[in-house]
Amino acid sequence: MNLALLLQRAAAQTPDAPAVLQGSAVRWRYGEWAQRCARLAGGLRAQGLQPGDRLAVWMHNHPDGLSLMWAAWWAGLVLVPLNAKLHPREAEWILQHSGARLVVTDAENGADLQAPCAHWTLEESAWQQALQAPALPLTAREGDDLAWLFYTSGTTGRPKGAMLGHRQLRSMALGYTADVDGIDPQDACVYAAPLSHGAGLYAVPQVMAGARHVLPASGGFDEAELFALAGSVGRLSLFAAPTMVRRLVEHARANGLDGTGFKTIVYGGAPMYAADIERALAQLGPRFVQIYGQGESPMTITVLGRGPLGDTAHPRRAERLASVGVANVAVQVRVIDGHGQACPVGQAGEVQVRGDTVMQGYWQDPEATARALREGWLSTGDIGAFDADGFLTLLDRSKDVIISGGSNIYPREVEEVLLRDPGVAEVSVIGVPDEEWGEAVAAFVAPRPGACLDPQTLDALCLSQLARFKRPRHYRMLESLPKNAYGKVLKTALRAAWLGRA
Repeated sequence: MNLALLLQRAAAQTPDAPAVLQGSAVRWRYGEWAQRCARLAGGLRAQGLQPGDRLAVWMHNHPDGLSLMWAAWWAGLVLVPLNAKLHPREAEWILQHSGARLVVTDAENGADLQAPCAHWTLEESAWQQALQAPALPLTAREGDDLAWLFYTSGTTGRPKGAMLGHRQLRSMALGYTADVDGIDPQDACVYAAPLSHGAGLYAVPQVMAGARHVLPASGGFDEAELFALAGSVGRLSLFAAPTMVRRLVEHARANGLDGTGFKTIVYGGAPMYAADIERALAQLGPRFVQIYGQGESPMTITVLGRGPLGDTAHPRRAERLASVGVANVAVQVRVIDGHGQACPVGQAGEVQVRGDTVMQGYWQDPEATARALREGWLSTGDIGAFDADGFLTLLDRSKDVIISGGSNIYPREVEEVLLRDPGVAEVSVIGVPDEEWGEAVAAFVAPRPGACLDPQTLDALCLSQLARFKRPRHYRMLESLPKNAYGKVLKTALRAAWLGRA
């Protein structure tokens, strides 16, 4: 069940097929890439790492970031990916908590790191020696042996390590190819989002199909570069947070471009508002698929595919565009009330998921595991509701629901309305303290360039679409909204700003 069997299989079947590209130039073909990973696996073992040990990777996107992923699995190790934008002290905490035996970094991240374990950088002799080690035979692994220890973003405290085994990631990849995007060897996945997060896991279904992996020369997300790669590499797929999608659409509109060269743009990781996906479809065509997942069940909770997105004649098209689609084939999804009972159609409750993609638990945290996993069901912390056709609409995180005068207000429904104003680029709604109502609705709004937004006009828009008690009582205009490395708006930062703590 070792995931590295997928790389071994692709290398045996198509050794001369291009595997890893940097920009449009081929770095390694499948045969030589598999050999590189097998030698690197041998070098890791020579360092003293044994099956089950944790190997941490803390670097910006790099071709050998992918090599380390597959070499770790080849050697039977557990990969611990770290967000390249973490502070060194945050990275050190994760290294300590995970019990990592070795961390591999680039020179930038390695400069100030006081690692509590062995430390290599890509530029030093230990790394070069590892690449010259004898190739290691592929290590046997069972399905539930750990493969990926992913630390959550930790916006409400210390991050937790979600434990995912070879079986979970294989099921994730099969669910992806079944419901999100069928892949063939001519396809190319470009890693413009951090490999340390969900984007890195896209390598699993891509290797499964023997497809190409593209690392942008810039190492990150650049709209012009991605459109150039779509033209030179072709059949390009990528994962993009909603903020990235908006940037792609704006670049295309400004430069008279369409979606030629792109095969699939998978979006997720944060809410994509209906107005934004409508603009994206109009500019770039039917190339979009939405996924809803979490680090605890990556990539495959629900999917909103090309069919529903392109069905302009459906009488509930608007509602479907605002949804996250239907349950992925790999899992079962339900919405429950406060008593643990399934909610009827249209009633909001907490979203839960179970299936072979769901994590085994949190590393060294049995209490958090018990709170998150109950009888196999993962409590997502998200509030949502199903329609009669099985489409799930997320309303908000359970902790973000605003309770004003005893009534629940879901920020997303207010945000959707405000985004109908053509001058609004971004908006985020939070609850703020109110002496009379307990909480009141506050909207943080970023205007489009050149737009002049009037709170009275926005208030009139909300009153035309929402119950009066749901409309924002406060507006704050910002140039842009604060976001984390994955494009998610930091509502914690907005709350702090409101209270004068930022």
